[in-house]
Amino acid sequence: MDLILWRHAEAELLREGGSDLDRVLTAKGERQAQRMAHWLNHRMAATTRVLVSPAERTRATAHALGREFRTAPTLGPEASPHALLEAARWPRSAEPVLIVGHQPTLGLLAARLLCGEEQPWAIKKGAVWWLRTRQREGHQEVVLVAVQGPDCL
Repeated sequence: MDLILWRHAEAELLREGGSDLDRVLTAKGERQAQRMAHWLNHRMAATTRVLVSPAERTRATAHALGREFRTAPTLGPEASPHALLEAARWPRSAEPVLIVGHQPTLGLLAARLLCGEEQPWAIKKGAVWWLRTRQREGHQEVVLVAVQGPDCL
């Protein structure tokens, strides 16, 4: 199973009295989302299930893909790595899954899957970490397929 973790692109700062969920992408964030969406669309399977946090900045990031996506309230900014795994049905999902979410959860999840414990790994704004689970010699292992930042595209 492929699990693709995509941190939302650069967003405006939280305004006094505003809601964190309502923050929108900056002009730079819109460019980041478009570049990464182009990269992803050339590599992802057509059957990839796209799950998105309810925050406006994640929905705008996912919108750049031009694909259908499902907004999942359990993937919000305060979500746990466990909540992301449950939503993705990791590692038993029949189709690849792309999650558009937030730090620090995405970094904690990547660390958990790759080294067995949650650690405060940083995932840059607009970046993708692509993970794959496979069976090898009777054991399940997680492979890091790609790490791609929007500024390198």
